[in-house]
Amino acid sequence: MSYQALYRVWRPQNFHDVVGQEHITKTLQNAILENKISHAYLFTGPRGTGKTSAAKIFSKAVNCQNGPALEPCNECAICQGITNGSIPDVIEIDAASNNGVEEIRDIRDKVKYTPNVAKYKVYIIDEVHMLSIGAFNALLKTLEEPPQHVIFILATTEPHKIPLTIISRCQRFDFKRISAQNIAERMKFILNDYGYTYEEEALKIIANAAEGGMRDALSLLDQTISFSENQITVEDALTITGSVSQQVLNELANAIVERDTQTALTSLNTILASGKDSERLIEDLIQYYRDLLLYKNSSISNLTFLHLEHEEEFSRIAKNYNQELIFKVIDQLNRTQQEMKFTNHPVIFLEVCFVQLCQLNPIEQENEINRLKAEIEELKEEINRIKELGLPERASSPVEDRKEQRPVKSNKGSYKAPVGKIENVLSNATKQNLKLIKEQWGNLIGKLKKSHSALLNDAEPVAASSSGCIIKFKYEIHCQMAMNNAELINVTNQILSKITGQKTEIIGIPEDQWLEIRNEFLSQHRDQLKEQEQTNTDPFIDLAKQLVGEELLEIKE
Repeated sequence: MSYQALYRVWRPQNFHDVVGQEHITKTLQNAILENKISHAYLFTGPRGTGKTSAAKIFSKAVNCQNGPALEPCNECAICQGITNGSIPDVIEIDAASNNGVEEIRDIRDKVKYTPNVAKYKVYIIDEVHMLSIGAFNALLKTLEEPPQHVIFILATTEPHKIPLTIISRCQRFDFKRISAQNIAERMKFILNDYGYTYEEEALKIIANAAEGGMRDALSLLDQTISFSENQITVEDALTITGSVSQQVLNELANAIVERDTQTALTSLNTILASGKDSERLIEDLIQYYRDLLLYKNSSISNLTFLHLEHEEEFSRIAKNYNQELIFKVIDQLNRTQQEMKFTNHPVIFLEVCFVQLCQLNPIEQENEINRLKAEIEELKEEINRIKELGLPERASSPVEDRKEQRPVKSNKGSYKAPVGKIENVLSNATKQNLKLIKEQWGNLIGKLKKSHSALLNDAEPVAASSSGCIIKFKYEIHCQMAMNNAELINVTNQILSKITGQKTEIIGIPEDQWLEIRNEFLSQHRDQLKEQEQTNTDPFIDLAKQLVGEELLEIKE
């Protein structure tokens, strides 16, 4: 078999060819030049990011006959022998198939022997996390006291499965995902070397589909070259990767923002009927809205790999979206992506997702605000008509005006209770109203959402009139959060109104402020309260006084 896959032909042979891992290659090069070579290294990171390639390049660099140098020469007998696998001093072991104790004990027995031709004997153990516990324990002794001529390079995609005792004895290097831009540049270099023609947008599609892995990208490129005729086109890349074209994504985004459910579902069915993968579609959509968010928040010159091949249409769509809607769309897509992993009917979840997305509208809140403004204007006109008819308004005294404007002093200065409203309730408060609300307080809290009822757990009604109810909060922060929660206020007012049979408003106040306002109110209205007690007597009490006499009657609340 003469043909070799691209990822094998173009496997890096020096540090310069390891794409996107400069933070690692530079450290290893400096260690070689300064002769600070460790006995054990741990290379971690996603698949296809250059871990084993870097391990082989490092083994060549430390043993190169023309070294020490920043790069292996790849010309001496040792460099060429390591490249073609004929040097016995560099041993590659696949831990997935050699994960037992006996294999590691065999290594432990052989490390004491000096290298045959090279300076260092290098053991490269790939997928080291697959070793058994016993094998790790056998390896631990060797890592603790290795011979001077041995270097261990452990490579893994799952470092969390490696015992900490092993990790602590290694220098750890974390390989990161390679950026789509770097992957595309590497593919350009390869295609130019072969003399293939291509559309740059096609390379971007392949690079994005590779998800940070150079090996995956070259495998996809290999397939695309075989599929294409004379030139690698965008359509070829879309077919091989299962991705969706920019034009289709624009149509979907436009349908969502315009709340056109029928168009969105029609486009979805067309995409799936053409053979596109549902999981790839949702990944493309998340990437699209990520680009949309960056487009709205950054200058074009600072961004790469945005969906800008149809820039005019993309820019128009971006203007129709606000940030809040983009956040909601990405969140909904992400939740649907997770749900699709655990079902045999992912298309159904995708269709439900599109229906939900079409119900999110950035203009919806603005329309609601405009509707409320119109209602306010109508109420103002109604008030003006009432004034023109000569109906008197309730005149407020200067004292009441000052009370309404006078805020109570807060210890922390964060929440100020509405003194005017509170004193108005106190002026008209009755024990019957308070008793009715207290009896139903537990039921009221039970009808609220958990997040709302949590704020009212340490609160209790302390005074009530026919139009208002004062709620005392133990903690000021709970009072502030509750009173700033419009949904909580609205729902609680509705429930209170049903309990009392009249429109009733909830008024919150922290405990320390309540004591201050209550005492001040009592001191200012003491005579008035006594007069009310004398005039507003209970008929049963009057009858008892007639029967036994006022001097023998004791009244208990």
